[in-house]
Amino acid sequence: PLDSTRSHCCRSESTKPPQAAPHHLPSLCCCSYPARGAVDQAAHRKCLVTTRTPNIVGDPGMEEAQESGGGIRSALPLGSLISPSGNEVELPELEGKTIGLYFAANWYPKCEAFTPALAAAYRQLRGRGAGFEVVFVSCDEDRPSFERFHRAMPWPAVPFGDIPCKKSLSDMFQVEGIPRLVVLAPDGAEVVCSDAVELVHRYGDPAFPFTPARVAELEAAERSKFASQTLDKLFSVSHVKNGGDQQVPIASLVGKTVGLYFSADGCEPCVKFTERLAAIYGNLKRRSAEFEVVYIPMDKEEGGYERSRGDMPWPALPYDGGEGAPSRELARYFDVREIPTLVVIGPDGKTVTREGRNLVNLYFDMAFPFTEEQVRRLQELEDERAKGYSPSLRHAGHRHELSVVSEKSGGGPYVCCECDEQGFGWAYQCIACGYEIHLRCGRDGEDGGAVGAEQ
Repeated sequence: PLDSTRSHCCRSESTKPPQAAPHHLPSLCCCSYPARGAVDQAAHRKCLVTTRTPNIVGDPGMEEAQESGGGIRSALPLGSLISPSGNEVELPELEGKTIGLYFAANWYPKCEAFTPALAAAYRQLRGRGAGFEVVFVSCDEDRPSFERFHRAMPWPAVPFGDIPCKKSLSDMFQVEGIPRLVVLAPDGAEVVCSDAVELVHRYGDPAFPFTPARVAELEAAERSKFASQTLDKLFSVSHVKNGGDQQVPIASLVGKTVGLYFSADGCEPCVKFTERLAAIYGNLKRRSAEFEVVYIPMDKEEGGYERSRGDMPWPALPYDGGEGAPSRELARYFDVREIPTLVVIGPDGKTVTREGRNLVNLYFDMAFPFTEEQVRRLQELEDERAKGYSPSLRHAGHRHELSVVSEKSGGGPYVCCECDEQGFGWAYQCIACGYEIHLRCGRDGEDGGAVGAEQ
């Protein structure tokens, strides 16, 4: 599941995760649920759209839920569920299985993005006979929305009209935000994982049965894989292909700095970044730099893949739309959550940075070879250059005076409101409005109202 949406004129969520809510929000049905009007809907959504750090067994809140009767029969106080087609599903069909209670709503993009990932893991587990079932606990605002969202799922749901059951589940498992996947042990008496969303994102179906022991195994395997990582081991194919559909052996890329470019057709930020990356790629090629880019397609269909390739001067991974496609495996391996993303691999085959996009936006071709040493040198250079910028200015894109800030004085990860690309550290900022722009964008868009040092 990848997010190609962008935060405008504010700190970037992708580079600075929001903090968990400092207090418990009201439970799932606190705000006249189901909503009866625009005001109710707004309150309902505000109630639900928060974040919560995943917790494994041992969370005091979860232990409390267990003591209050966390078994599957008491957790679902009804005789049946309903299938996506509306047929009745008897509760005994869940006995002896690991159960995932999936709290979600169709109106929230993160739920829509996560549901396909969960469905893919679910089908893989069911296909190999693993005892796993998911139950959808809807936070939708009306029945048509619930039914439309449920039809996209391969698992049963608590009936939309069973509000007491949904509220009981929300209270029992202290659901403060969505999406949320509470995993219960086969006996229904133990909460194995209070929120497995992160595990499904990172590992997919191998995360099953979501126990602390399994998570420890996966993390150890991940560390080992990163430690022994080489470029040829990253790819499950022997070649990529260039614009003329000629095969380019993976072996020919070994020893170079390689950017793995995760992108897709129809994504406006991808279009903008592709243009910038292509210009930098051309500059580096003219300098005979040992640099290559490989397109890792996140396209949903082959037509989009071909359109994307048409704008790129570098080779691409062959298209495969399956869930086990090499591109999807690479996205999971590098924990790619949004596009565009540029992961940089060094000449030794090890990961140099996953923040290639940010570095390109900040430093253009000077970012090469993207190492910590090079970034540190560029940051020092930026600090020195910043001394020559006006401490404040008027910008054509904003009505208030902007002040220059550094990372130490209020700067940090943000999305530039002028060029709509990421930035970090130095910025021109209107703290009252959350308006921030790159220093260079401030200079380019200055309307003559600079105050202080001359440019």
